[in-house]
Order: sequence, then structure tokens, then C-alpha cells
Amino acid sequence: MFLISEVTDKSNFVDLSVPGWAWVALIGFIFLLLAFDILVIHRQAHTIGPREALTQTAVWVTIGLAFTGIIAWAFGAPAAGEYISGYLVEQSLSIDNVFVWALILNFYKIPAKNQHRVLFWGIFGALALRAIFIFAGLALIEKFTWVLYVFGIFLLYTAAKLVFGDEDVVDPSSSRLLQVINKFIPMTPHLDEQKFFTRENGKRLATPLFAVLLLVEITDVLFAVDSVPAVLAVSRDQFIVFSSNAFAILGLRSLYFLFADAHTRFVYLKEGLAAILAFVGAKMLLHSLVHISSAISLVVMAVILTGAVVLSIRADRAKSAQPPMH
Repeated sequence: MFLISEVTDKSNFVDLSVPGWAWVALIGFIFLLLAFDILVIHRQAHTIGPREALTQTAVWVTIGLAFTGIIAWAFGAPAAGEYISGYLVEQSLSIDNVFVWALILNFYKIPAKNQHRVLFWGIFGALALRAIFIFAGLALIEKFTWVLYVFGIFLLYTAAKLVFGDEDVVDPSSSRLLQVINKFIPMTPHLDEQKFFTRENGKRLATPLFAVLLLVEITDVLFAVDSVPAVLAVSRDQFIVFSSNAFAILGLRSLYFLFADAHTRFVYLKEGLAAILAFVGAKMLLHSLVHISSAISLVVMAVILTGAVVLSIRADRAKSAQPPMH
């Protein structure tokens, strides 16, 4: 394998020795995709319709899945299994993030044609934040193995909270973000097309678009607290964990435009995500007793997610078939 100096089995996970140029190539490819997206596809602000969102989602998912083949060719089947499992975990757990974005953007009345710019830079920041979370988490696990049990318990708690807790809805009106920004950064209440900063009466001021961008970044930090430990349950290799997270996150913008208004139709999505979190949490807690391969993990998570979607579609159809109540 041309990328591998050494591949060992470490605590039932692959441990790759990836050369520096491979990291440079991966990060360079990600930046190339982002540059093409913002400079070519979305150079002009426009409203993204369902057909365009579907096409872009298909492209991003294809790129993410195609990278599985590169991992398999360079590192072998076990590494590819961990990558696709991590990709599926991150992609599924990020769906809730999409609905929170919709709530924020609608609350602050960001025009549809300007929403992609906010999400683009939000994704850009999310990649950097996820890298920090991933490398910090892996360093903790490497030094303190008991952190695995902390992560496992936290994921089980989060799963239980999703099912039995109160409806967890982010209320943008309760955020004091705008007041905080005004204390440190002068801000105008008016939008100026796609600009994060503008000039009024000779003064440089932040626009509401900048405040919303910060709010998007904050929500990603909150969601990363759940998703990063979950991905670390299926792989401990830095290259695999980061790449699977990165390619899943890159497709979130198109998923937003595709599914932002579909939250009410996927009534069993919350239970499906809770089941995935519970599964990976239990896997972490039992890692010293039972080894669950990446292939089995992938099948379990795919079945759970597919089941949640199918049951939600059936429930939505049954609800639509009911006669209206008078």
C-alpha cells in the first residue's frame, strides 16, 4: 500500500502511519472543494431550490463515499470499514444540526439567497473546530484510557435525553449574542447583501449576518461534543477520524437546503439518532470485553437509520391519509 509505513492493530482498531504529504493532499483537496464551491458554483448569491440541493447533496455524498475506495486501496479493508462507519455516524448525527440552522436563519430572517454564504463560512470554521476536538480527544484516550468510559456514559446519557427528555429546541431569541457583539463590535441592524461587515457614516460595522455566523459556529461546538466521541467509538486513527468527519461536514450545506423544512416529517429521527448514540456508547463501555468490528457497526447503524426513515415516512403517509378533523 503506497501510503502505509506501518499498519498495526491497536485495541482492535487500525493504527496507520500516514506520511505528512498525505495529510497535505487531504487538506489541499478539501480546500480545493471549498474554493470551487464558493468561487464557481455559488459565486453569485441565489436561492437554492430543491433540485439544485438534491444535485449538490448527491455530489457531496458521492465524494464522501468515493473516499472509502481511496482508503481501501491505500490502507486496506479494515481501515475502509472504520472510515465509512465514522462517515455514517457523523452524517446521521449532523442532521439535527441542519434543523437548528434552519431555526436560526429563519428567526433572524436571513434571505434565502444569502444563507449559503453563512453556512459556507460556518462549515469552514466547523472543520477547524472538529480538528481540535478530534486531536484533543485522541490525545486524552491515548494518555488516559478511562476517558473511554466517560465518553461511553456521556453518549448513553445523551441518547436517554433525546428519548425521555424535554423537547430540546434552541431558541435564538434567548441568545444574548447580539448584545454581546454590540459591546465589543459595533453592529448595524441592517443587512448589506452577503457582507459580514459594512460601512455606515464612515464607520466599519458588523452586520446581522456576522452574528448569525457566530451562532452557527457555537451550535457546531455543541453538536461536536456528541458526535466526536461517537466517531471515536469506531476508529482511533487521526487520519480516518478527521477525513470521515470532514467529508460528512462538507455535505451539510446541501443537506440543509434539502431537508431544512422536513423536520416534522421525520418523526422517528430522534429515536433513531438516540439508538445510534446508545450503540456506540455501549461499544465504548464494553470495548475491553467485546470487540464489535467496523463491518458489524456499519450494518447496525445503517439498519437503525434506515428503519427510522422508513417508519417516519409511513407515519407521515398515515397522517396525510387521515381525514381532516372539523
